[in-house]
Amino acid sequence: MKRFGWILVLLMAASPAWAARNITVQQLKDLLASDQQAKKTDAEVANELKQVALTEELTTATMNGLGPLVPGAATLEQIYVLEARSAVLPPPASDLPATPAPDAAAQKAILDKAHDYAAKTFAQLPALTVTKTTIRFQDNISALAASSGMNSGATSDTDPNLANAAPFIHYINTTQAPTAIHNGVEENPLVKDKTRWGQNGYIALLGQSPALSTVMQEADAAGKISWVRWEVVNGKTTAVFAFTVDKKKSHYAVNYCCFPKIEQAGMVSFSSASTGSLNGGGGGGAKGNFQTNTEFDPYKATVPYHGEIFVDPDTGIVLRLITQADFKNTDNVHLEDQRIDYAPVAVGGKTLVLPYKSIVNTEVVPNGDSGGGKFILRHTLFTSEYKGYQPGS
Repeated sequence: MKRFGWILVLLMAASPAWAARNITVQQLKDLLASDQQAKKTDAEVANELKQVALTEELTTATMNGLGPLVPGAATLEQIYVLEARSAVLPPPASDLPATPAPDAAAQKAILDKAHDYAAKTFAQLPALTVTKTTIRFQDNISALAASSGMNSGATSDTDPNLANAAPFIHYINTTQAPTAIHNGVEENPLVKDKTRWGQNGYIALLGQSPALSTVMQEADAAGKISWVRWEVVNGKTTAVFAFTVDKKKSHYAVNYCCFPKIEQAGMVSFSSASTGSLNGGGGGGAKGNFQTNTEFDPYKATVPYHGEIFVDPDTGIVLRLITQADFKNTDNVHLEDQRIDYAPVAVGGKTLVLPYKSIVNTEVVPNGDSGGGKFILRHTLFTSEYKGYQPGS
């Protein structure tokens, strides 16, 4: 009976207070229209949106069309969250072209063009620099204290401006960073950053963004590329292929900073009537010190992954790449979905197809495997735009 009670407690601690209600994009439109007719406030509408999840992609065009139904900034914030969290989903069926799927030979011809483009054009891009502007959305802003225990002088590095943890995803901040790109691979400007990630209530992605040429090569080697659908991207009818890369063929490296690891330190000395003379004492009693110190370590792993490749069927140019890492349930990181959109950009008198927008959706266990505090999940969304491309060195 006692064992059952502990299991029940653990299940309750690990369960969310509420489960999001799944709705389609059309149901989102209907909800906003109904709320507008009922004259609900901005706060009331935003609270409703915090409790839903989309089953289809909320495209930028559709989101922009929701403007007349948005009562204020709080609602708009949650619509941006819905857009980012649905970024790797297919759009509503009504938005998809009715064009029949190409036959096997035509599919192979499109993929051959894409492989050729990834290896001979994208991977050979010149050195570039760009300004990357990233918006962070997050829930559960909390961090374990740096130390704890009896008579502890516990302190926390959590950002004082974000002291109020929220159980729903909301806007946190916007950052800008100069970013270098070599042969199509984006260098991470946070690698040399000395911020104490994890202790400040945030995570940092220290790995590199997926390299298109590597993903194409590994997907081809895995032999698991298949036709999915036609989809319109930037006004262009695009061929969408799904792929899967198992762990043996994967070089998909994830590097998250940081998660707490508890170590106990200190010494406890006891004296009693029988041992007092040995310790130089004459009577019973006890004295000592107990303390726990929290160390924060990154989570690093090479994981299998799957995703989708969006290809211009005429040129083989990849217009969008989606990667979804496959983690074990016991990992500190539960989810990493990434989407990168590419578009033509004029740089140094040339037109190059480069990243112009990316979205990363993550879910982590902020307390790691420390066992400290209750079990909670943290969701962080990163939406980035790339502007001001210049030739690099």
